[in-house]
Amino acid sequence: MKIDLHLHSTVSDGTDAPAALMAAAKAAGLDAVALTDHDTFDGLEQGRAAASALGLEFLAGVEMSAEVGGHSVHLLGYGCRVDDPALAGELDAVRDGRFGRLPRLLRRLAELGMPLTEADVAVFAEDASSLGRPHVADAMVAKGYVRDRDEAFGRWLADDKPGYVPRYATPLVRAIELVRGASGVAVLAHPWSKRGRHDLSERYLRELAREHGLDGIEVDHPDHLPAERAILRGLVDELRLVATGSSDYHGTGKKAGYALGACLTDPDMYRRLVELIGARGGVVG
Repeated sequence: MKIDLHLHSTVSDGTDAPAALMAAAKAAGLDAVALTDHDTFDGLEQGRAAASALGLEFLAGVEMSAEVGGHSVHLLGYGCRVDDPALAGELDAVRDGRFGRLPRLLRRLAELGMPLTEADVAVFAEDASSLGRPHVADAMVAKGYVRDRDEAFGRWLADDKPGYVPRYATPLVRAIELVRGASGVAVLAHPWSKRGRHDLSERYLRELAREHGLDGIEVDHPDHLPAERAILRGLVDELRLVATGSSDYHGTGKKAGYALGACLTDPDMYRRLVELIGARGGVVG
């Protein structure tokens, strides 16, 4: 059974609409998937219906924008009740932060000699519920300022680059609390990508699991080196957490290393995850 639990659609910063994404997952030989758009549940109904028609197992998810010490981290929430008022309200606040940052980000890019308008970005955001830096990166590509999204982030938009502008994100401990309060399962996304190990040390991961209810860690991810995966897997075993594996697929917005099924979740871990959602009264399927 091939299981990929971290996929993005055009509802956030992917390039495939939810139904097209499910068709691509089926064509890639996947058996079970999770749709985890950034800070929104808006694509779940369409994704679920398409997956059902194709015979794919579907898991409802969301990738929350969180922060630790002012640095960006991401939390995957699986099986959350989408009508939970506390979680829904926080996701609204995070999305407002995304949209509110755009004018400041465009001013910064103009100062750096790369003027863009909100209309330029809107072409690539289309009707996305959650607007992000990848949409700005696509507009930069279209203007000829950079070759691709990777160059846009590597030179200008990443957290430590000249074009970066901060925005509101949920404190990580609070994000875990909100996911669990909505009957979901909280899994830390790609914790050691980029500068992640500086912010999410082994000691802190233990604290999150033992004191704050973290349920799992995304161990197998394209950004994690084999040695890092081995250490994280050891932590998962020690703490009796759920270990997931995922491609973090965004369509044509990322390199080939993030293709559907690039990293997979062990079927036994998937069953544990689904059982945990069910035991909490969350949304299974």
